[in-house]
Amino acid sequence: MSLLHWAILAPFIMAACVPFVRKKATAIHTGWFVLILPLVLFVSFLQYLPVTMKNDSIMQTADWIPSLGINFTAYVDGLSLLFVLLITGIGALVVLYSIYYLSKTKESLQHFYVYLLMFMGAMLGVVLSDNVITLYMFWELTSISSFLLIAYWFDRDRSRYGALKSMLITVFGGLMMLGGFLVLSIMGNTFSIRELAAQAPELNNHPLFLLAMILILFGAFTKSAQFPFYIWLPDAMEAPTPVSAYLHSATMVKAGIYLVARFSPIFAFSGYWFWIVGTVGLFTMVWASFNAVKQTDLKGILAFSTVSQLGLIMSLLGAGSAALHFDSLDDNLYTAAVIAAVFHLINHATFKGSLFMVTGIIDHETGTRDIRRLGGLMSLMPITFTLSVIGAFSMAGLPPFNGFLSKEMFLLSMVQLAELDLFNLETWGLLFPVLAWIGSVFTFIYSMIIVFRVFGGKFQPEKLEKKPHEAPFGMLISPIVLASLVILFGLFPNLLSYSLIQPAAASIVPSIIPNGGQLDVHISFWHGFTTEFMMTIGVVIIGIILYKFLPKWIGMYDYFPGKVTLNNLYNASLYTAERGSHSLTKSYMTGFIRSYLVYIFAFFITILGFTIWVKGAFRFDSSNTASIGFYEVGLVIVLLIATATILIAKSRLTSIISLGAVGYSVSLFFIIFRAPDLALTQLVIETVSTALFLLCFYHLPKLSRHEEKRRFQIGNAVIAAGVGLIVALIGISAHSTKLFPSINEYYIKNTYTKAGGENMVNVILVDFRGFDTLFEIAVLSVAALGIYGLIKLRLEKGGEQNENE
Repeated sequence: MSLLHWAILAPFIMAACVPFVRKKATAIHTGWFVLILPLVLFVSFLQYLPVTMKNDSIMQTADWIPSLGINFTAYVDGLSLLFVLLITGIGALVVLYSIYYLSKTKESLQHFYVYLLMFMGAMLGVVLSDNVITLYMFWELTSISSFLLIAYWFDRDRSRYGALKSMLITVFGGLMMLGGFLVLSIMGNTFSIRELAAQAPELNNHPLFLLAMILILFGAFTKSAQFPFYIWLPDAMEAPTPVSAYLHSATMVKAGIYLVARFSPIFAFSGYWFWIVGTVGLFTMVWASFNAVKQTDLKGILAFSTVSQLGLIMSLLGAGSAALHFDSLDDNLYTAAVIAAVFHLINHATFKGSLFMVTGIIDHETGTRDIRRLGGLMSLMPITFTLSVIGAFSMAGLPPFNGFLSKEMFLLSMVQLAELDLFNLETWGLLFPVLAWIGSVFTFIYSMIIVFRVFGGKFQPEKLEKKPHEAPFGMLISPIVLASLVILFGLFPNLLSYSLIQPAAASIVPSIIPNGGQLDVHISFWHGFTTEFMMTIGVVIIGIILYKFLPKWIGMYDYFPGKVTLNNLYNASLYTAERGSHSLTKSYMTGFIRSYLVYIFAFFITILGFTIWVKGAFRFDSSNTASIGFYEVGLVIVLLIATATILIAKSRLTSIISLGAVGYSVSLFFIIFRAPDLALTQLVIETVSTALFLLCFYHLPKLSRHEEKRRFQIGNAVIAAGVGLIVALIGISAHSTKLFPSINEYYIKNTYTKAGGENMVNVILVDFRGFDTLFEIAVLSVAALGIYGLIKLRLEKGGEQNENE
């Protein structure tokens, strides 16, 4: 394997080492050991910047299942490198933050860091995989590891509920996405994303194109919390704050963004892609920002703001696809949309990561995140206040922070969409800038709430669990770094233009890039009194007025029906599914083996009988059959009498003896047919079985039905006769149908020469079918251990009861 493969596997390897480090190095925080890995990976991947800045890529492949076309192919281009740097860079800051946030004596640190490293490795696998099957494997691993991280405080009901909710919704989307991958691979006859993108024009005309697109978007929308699947993200805030800062602002929730960006070269030519991605993203932005205002928990506000910002990025990726339908880029749509999406992706990771860490500091130092109990913390926590201002103002889209620049680009792209004569935008296009402006207003309001409701107003010490004070410097380092990047990227945005933004944008829609893939990316503060600038001024003015009079209109949220919500629909669906499955299971799980055998055999008869009838598979050819002798007729009569005796016997002992007679009669058939080894095996098995039956029935209590006259059950008789008939028909058809020469000639020729044995049956069992025999022995061994365990358990319980008596 190559260095890229080892980089993906490194977090998993370190995760396996964490418990041993935790056990041996008890004097230091485990996070210091874990911190080394993301730092090393971040620095290591910086070496690929010169490659991606030239719009080149690096691909390294390790064979996995080459016969099926499934390989572990790691692929680095501008888009994947951007995500890798976010995963490792933010990951390092989160680990550093967690060292001071989590107590090394009160918390189960080994579990926390094992889960965190698992997630880091899974995310690296997602963004570096070129094979869709490998990508899916890592994709689902992100869901599993995030489930474990959200449920880290598993003793809390809300943590378990949030973890289960995120798991169910994201795994559902992942399964839909897998279906889309399989459909897409059938269309293109490959699992490689690069090869599928090269076939984009042909794939767009395929009848399965829309189905593959919708299924893949299910995966993207559920992971990136788009409407209506966003409901898992607010409940995931029950996780520790370092988890929220990492998973729910910078990495996991952006996996869906990555998926849409990565598959844009394949699907973005379609108008369906534009409308689905663009409208779902924009509606999510507006809806989530509207709901963020009414939240009273700081992490709840940040959760809905994350959903809103993800919707913003998603809408930009949808808007950028419209540029594919133009021969030139004179309208600058591509620059305003896709580049804005990439830029805001970076900006959101910086300001939202710092805000989550600030929220963790407030909770850590005051004992609450409820804004109704907070206030007046500006003088008590001045550094935290400064960090909050930087992060919140950037999120609100105010200068001189980086969020202002990408928000301006967002508004520009929405305005330009309204001017396009494409996809019926001449009719509906006006909705894009209007909804974008409305969402921006609510974004401004909740950003102001984060700052002024927490740090301004009246100080309420009686409502706080702790005496508030500034956080230790170690806990402030990570948010300070992120806040510094907010300012740096705001004042000098072109530091990223050709190092990260242009290569990533070139990877998203490479087919429309002019001049050999060289995009002109130049970001500046001032472009004159443009439409988007006037929209920003309107956002600030209306936002200030609405925030000032917030108590006057906040009551409007009470008019929304509380019972008609997506969360209630989710809960009702789970309850209905649980009750329905319980009722259904109870209806057929009767506790009687006879009932289960009826289900099995009825299915057996139906499927095989229907297949024989539909396919016309029954054949009867007596030309190669031997003549029936006196001994065979006599044994058949004995078999029939013994079988009938089992059914009509009133004594268990008589039934057991009759069952044994059936088995011994079959062994005589083997002797007549010159198979002494099979006859010997049958005799041994029948003897042991009869002894075991006698032993079992000796310990069973008497059953009343054996003492009464039993009624004839027509249903059981039909099932029994049906099974016998179907098996007989299959046996006759198999004997009468010879599609190819029998394999017995092969065994006759090769038993001695290749296996060195003269007994053909033994050689087949030991050599030619050795694995079958091995697995059969394993099954018998497991069954023997199970029986021994049951007997041992019963004896121990019996011993305890005797002692108690």
